Amino acid sequence: MISRRTMVLACTACSFLAGGGRVLAKSRRSNWIRMFDTDNDGTVDLAEARKAASALFDRLERDHDGTLDQRELAGRLTPKELAAADPDHDGTLTKDEYLAVVEQRFAAADPDHDGTLDARELETKAGQALLRLLK
Repeated sequence: MISRRTMVLACTACSFLAGGGRVLAKSRRSNWIRMFDTDNDGTVDLAEARKAASALFDRLERDHDGTLDQRELAGRLTPKELAAADPDHDGTLTKDEYLAVVEQRFAAADPDHDGTLDARELETKAGQALLRLLK
């Protein structure tokens, strides 16, 4: 038999966990901003996104051929997205080609065209697609 005290404790725990999930999600979102926001203005601009993407490109590009192939991209782009981003159709992306995709995704994630992305914009589908190319 469940006592009243057990029920109250269970309800309190559920309420705490539900509220904590929102705080955790908000904290995770703000972590992305903090990670890429080098000027600490609370947003990510294109220069900051390009800097993060360039650093990621360098980390992913392990065979030192100056390009990323599907394997090195590790799921950041689908084969169809890679083909669309690959103007010379060699199956790889140079850093310039990779940064061009980042710029396209940044523009898609910036519906107000203010040149910056806040946490709300990074939560969108377009923002998440951009984050895959930055982290």
